[in-house]
Amino acid sequence: MIDLTKEQQCELEKAEIARLRDPRTSETYVLVRADLYERMRAILDGATKRAGWDDPALDAYEQYRKTT
Repeated sequence: MIDLTKEQQCELEKAEIARLRDPRTSETYVLVRADLYERMRAILDGATKRAGWDDPALDAYEQYRKTT
């Protein structure tokens, strides 16, 4: 686990979500509290199950997935 820097701590005090940019790649990451992440994950997991995405019958469609 990585400890937050003082700057990151200050950003998280302002809002529950902080955006971080990797200066090497310019990619942006979102930092959220673990409890918020777990709630979002539960919502998404529930939505995908209701949509039937975990149905083993759909595994047959994996053959059509493009590989890079």
